[in-house]
Amino acid sequence: MKKMAFAVAAALASIGFSANALAQEKTVSIAAFGVKSGVLRLFGLNSEAAVNAAVEEVNKAGGVKLADGTKAKMVVHPYLDDRCNAEEGIAVVRRIVGTDALVAIGPTCSNVAEPLYGILQKRVDDPKDTGLQFPILTDVAIKVGLAQISEWSFRNVPNENTMYSSLYYWLKATRPELKTVYGGVEEDFAHSRASWHVVMKERASANGYTVLGESKWLLNDTNFSTQVREIKKANPDILSIAAHPFTTCGLLKEMQRQGVKPKLIVGLTSTSSQETMQGCPKQAEGMIIPSSFAPVSKEAKFASEQTAKKKGAADLHSMAAWENVFILKEVMEQAKLSGNKDPASIQADRRKIRDGLAALKTTKGLLGTNKRTADREADKPYVFVHAKSGSWQVLHNPL
Repeated sequence: MKKMAFAVAAALASIGFSANALAQEKTVSIAAFGVKSGVLRLFGLNSEAAVNAAVEEVNKAGGVKLADGTKAKMVVHPYLDDRCNAEEGIAVVRRIVGTDALVAIGPTCSNVAEPLYGILQKRVDDPKDTGLQFPILTDVAIKVGLAQISEWSFRNVPNENTMYSSLYYWLKATRPELKTVYGGVEEDFAHSRASWHVVMKERASANGYTVLGESKWLLNDTNFSTQVREIKKANPDILSIAAHPFTTCGLLKEMQRQGVKPKLIVGLTSTSSQETMQGCPKQAEGMIIPSSFAPVSKEAKFASEQTAKKKGAADLHSMAAWENVFILKEVMEQAKLSGNKDPASIQADRRKIRDGLAALKTTKGLLGTNKRTADREADKPYVFVHAKSGSWQVLHNPL
């Protein structure tokens, strides 16, 4: 009898262990996508590295707690390349919707995000709206005001209007000898174009600067001789460049060649990246940019280090991707997901995540608390960084 009782107990223990092992094998899937080709490819590669590093940390800590009390491993689908093309971005998301992914992080480019948000359901529970009912939490695409397009779209990006207004205000107080501003802009790219015409230009004027005009070029341009001659003729105190690292470096090198030296250069948020420091560190020396990331806290340094292990660089965009993973973990646990893989359960869990994201008032960020707005945008802490000795260093904390 004792031997039989021992055998039964052992069998039950074995069954219990197997059941527990099966419970631990549950997964919740997310997707991520953006640009991994062309002149902006490093933005996508950095976000991919940050997402993978953050998911690894979530799983090291036990994963995601489900409604039944079990834990599920967070799984991220292979990062998809939308080539910064609107049609391909829409096709990528339609592909993701056909999987078990509950939410997607992306895209990189604003000219993808804007039409992509347009194919999502505009208003939740509108029976006449057949748009996709799938939540997207954007890490990079930063053109002002896009999340209002759909109640299924959310962004964790800084507000450029706030940041550049603060920057020009600070410059007015600390550098009163600077009176005029001239712009340089990637005219064919949604983010760059909006950042100059809607943000930088307007904020500079509102802070009392005389705006002398602008020079334009395209995202893939390599010759800037004409634009630099125009800048030289305008002779501004401040040159505000609304362009990404590739063309920013091209312009700065041509300025060096022609001997054009404004008293101050202001750059685009996205240009406060390692790519700029790799491409033109000497020419960018002294450039000032507002940024929602700098490795100034223990958490920020850790995120940067873990992303580097995945062969990515930390900047305001990739670190937003890192933050997004932890935002989603919190939302998933509060929403009490089923974690089941049948189509009805997957769609129900997607809706729970959407509602959870919409309910957020704040999220934990690497520079402090990120506030959430009613139109599903973020209000993030920021600093002013400048290019110094081959790296981006904090110049001023305005908050």
